[in-house]
Amino acid sequence: MRRMKAYPLALCAVVCAGLGAAPADGASDDAPPALELALPVPLTDAAFRPVDPAHARLGQLLFYDPILSGNRNIACATCHHPRFGTGDGLSLGLGEGGTGLGPDRRADPANPPERRIPRNAPALWNLGAREFTVLFADGRIEADDRRPSGLRTPLEDEMVTGFDGILSAQTMFPVLSPDEMAGHYTENDVASAVRRGLITGPGGAWEIIAARVAAIPAYAEMFAAAYPEIAAGRPIAFTDIANAIAAFVAFEFRSDASPWDRAVWGAEPLPAAARAGKALFFGRAGCSACHAGPFFTDHRFHAMGQPQLGPGKGERFESHQRDLGRMRVTGRNADAYAFRTPSLRNVAATGPWGHAGAFSDLRAFLRHHLNPVAGLEAYAPQAILPPLDTDLPDWTIMQDPAERAAIAAAVRLDPPGLSEDEIGDLLAFLQALTDADALAGRLGIPDAVPSGLPVDR
Repeated sequence: MRRMKAYPLALCAVVCAGLGAAPADGASDDAPPALELALPVPLTDAAFRPVDPAHARLGQLLFYDPILSGNRNIACATCHHPRFGTGDGLSLGLGEGGTGLGPDRRADPANPPERRIPRNAPALWNLGAREFTVLFADGRIEADDRRPSGLRTPLEDEMVTGFDGILSAQTMFPVLSPDEMAGHYTENDVASAVRRGLITGPGGAWEIIAARVAAIPAYAEMFAAAYPEIAAGRPIAFTDIANAIAAFVAFEFRSDASPWDRAVWGAEPLPAAARAGKALFFGRAGCSACHAGPFFTDHRFHAMGQPQLGPGKGERFESHQRDLGRMRVTGRNADAYAFRTPSLRNVAATGPWGHAGAFSDLRAFLRHHLNPVAGLEAYAPQAILPPLDTDLPDWTIMQDPAERAAIAAAVRLDPPGLSEDEIGDLLAFLQALTDADALAGRLGIPDAVPSGLPVDR
């Protein structure tokens, strides 16, 4: 078993700045990422891409407007709501066919979902920062200057130009997913187009969504005011919608004013337990080997033995319930069960935790994360899952010893052997990464949206 290298306290007693982007193939290896070791550097505007306020205000309305979903019943905010730390408060969400919000969401008896969303809804904190150039748990979209669109995505050559960057491109995936926002192909025009493979161009799903938005006078006026070329006569495109939503996400969910940040600025020291947790984090616990830099992520992929539940990640014709993570993108056996290192900012507010949301308690997650192989054997379900009648039982993988062994075999970590008190100190440090002002919101939830559809609160 290869060891994940942890930096000693003398080397990494401070935050590591200047992380580069993940390599194009995203493969995990023993070598630590290229880090510029420096004194803690306070986050400033320079770390973030600029945001046009008019675009952000327009994006706010679109983010909360169900008009973008096939059946006009799900908004971006349904699964990324500020009440739940920009997630949905569930281990695995219910998209199309669900009703309600957060842990109260349930299957609609008249038209229930076919399956759960296969992965935990990711948090949206700081995705407007410049160093975020790879997104999703498996990194299936990345910034790539070698491609005409500037992006590598599953659409490959069909990918259009016009997205401002990787964050705006990310918005294209949920609206195309039958289980998330599109609905099923007999239900609406968007889902029908997706089923026929019509994504871009005339009659494509994106054009249908753009036409819906453009037909609403208030949106037409706002787009014309925000984008001079639209005011001059260019039709509203799906990329304009995506760019506006990205501007809102970048503005609304910027998080850089936590107790940790105040300590870095020299304004206020961390509490004693958090200071002890910091010493462990950057020292013996080895957390900073992967959770490095100002956003506490190396943007790379690591197999950390997380329990797998739910339908797994696969094509409709595949019968397994595994989620092989990065391997689904690269095809490399070495990337099996490896997932992108999440940022830890506001991590205490973004549960459940794990790529499948296997943990509803952050201390339990930490205990498992520090010794994944033992944790897999001892894992007792604590997921938050709305009832769902499905032919894909939630615990198929964890009830199969061979499947659990395969997940464990991919782990490359020597457990640091922390006590419960030390785990408590680590938890105190993670809680010091919580930005109360960011959680409260800047623009907030709009009173209403131009479509007149209900807003999730």
